[in-house]
Amino acid sequence: MRLHRNLVFAVIDGLIEIFNEGGYADKVISKQLKRDKRWGSRDRSFIAETTYDIVRWKRLYAEIADVKEPFERKDLWRLFAVWCTLRGIKLPEWPQFEETPTRRIKGRFDELSNTRKYRESIPDWLDELGAEELGAKWDAEIAALNKQAPVVLRVNRLKGDIGSLQTALSEEGHETENIKPYKDALQLQERGNVFTTEAFKNGMFEVQDASSQLVAPLLGVEPGMRVIDACAGAGGKTLHLAAQMDNKGQLIALDIYGNKLKELKRRARRAGAFNIETRVIDSTKVVKKLHNSADRVLIDAPCTGLGVLSRNPDAKWKLQPEFVEKIKATQQSILVDYSKMVKPGGKMVYATCSILPSENQEQVKKFLKTEEGKDFSIEKQKTVLSSESGYDGFYMCLMVKKNKEA
Repeated sequence: MRLHRNLVFAVIDGLIEIFNEGGYADKVISKQLKRDKRWGSRDRSFIAETTYDIVRWKRLYAEIADVKEPFERKDLWRLFAVWCTLRGIKLPEWPQFEETPTRRIKGRFDELSNTRKYRESIPDWLDELGAEELGAKWDAEIAALNKQAPVVLRVNRLKGDIGSLQTALSEEGHETENIKPYKDALQLQERGNVFTTEAFKNGMFEVQDASSQLVAPLLGVEPGMRVIDACAGAGGKTLHLAAQMDNKGQLIALDIYGNKLKELKRRARRAGAFNIETRVIDSTKVVKKLHNSADRVLIDAPCTGLGVLSRNPDAKWKLQPEFVEKIKATQQSILVDYSKMVKPGGKMVYATCSILPSENQEQVKKFLKTEEGKDFSIEKQKTVLSSESGYDGFYMCLMVKKNKEA
């Protein structure tokens, strides 16, 4: 591989923003990709994937390069030199690479690979937490979460089926394959920008990980029901629910962030989903008005996001131990408050994109012991680990509320 200066400089500039200025990797990379209109898809792919790679392996590379945060520009060139050396890419004769000890880099890599926190490039506290909560499974799980995530699409059944989507994408140069047992999913055979396709513009699909696609079906919605997505965000799962309801019935999307619900409205228009009503939770009255009224409630709870590290590698560095405790308190409070919207005989799903039992099974157990939870019982629960599925780590639990009249 021949390195091009302007592409490498874009990577270095992006890393400064991510590591030293607290920028989110996806937003920083998206900005970097717009720097030069002459860049082709291969150039943009190099910038995105190299930046994500160095973000993912920051601790390992910094240890090999013997540099510490906050990084100076020359430190980031050293991280880049480590990245190249470990991939067998010959370093060009640029001043930034003078006196790079390539042999020592390989020796140091072999040495550090014997220790998990360096090998998997994670903070000490996260390594300890993962080992404490997942035991023997932590090794395989953190290794799986360090792999690049595949690109998975969800067919929008309001606009067509898997076959018609596959054909449409193939005509635009994107080959896909079915992945069993995910009945609405297609996986791209090669990474590519599917957002510019006519199929996307026409609302034929959404990009949604295969594990995430298991959540909405677990709720068992039917056309004509009143369904509430209580933490809807930008609406990936809301749109899946709308398709399963065949646009019939009432689907209320709630969130505390109005800007996310605006994005959901935009996506819903493209998807042709018109049974969705958005409401911002700007006071306790919004939820109170819906008490005992919903056939189904989805609580896709805020969480540490440890199950999606493969697509958000910078979360490893932004996440702090105190946040873990704080988010667990939030999850329990949401379960207690939002479960009141389920009517007797109705059902609720609690889901997270975390792999920690303390955010998942333990939260459900705790909820079932509360005054609000005593009328609920578990019907089904599922834990998805990246190491076993090849997709995001997820947890989902279906609970049913006692029908007092029965």
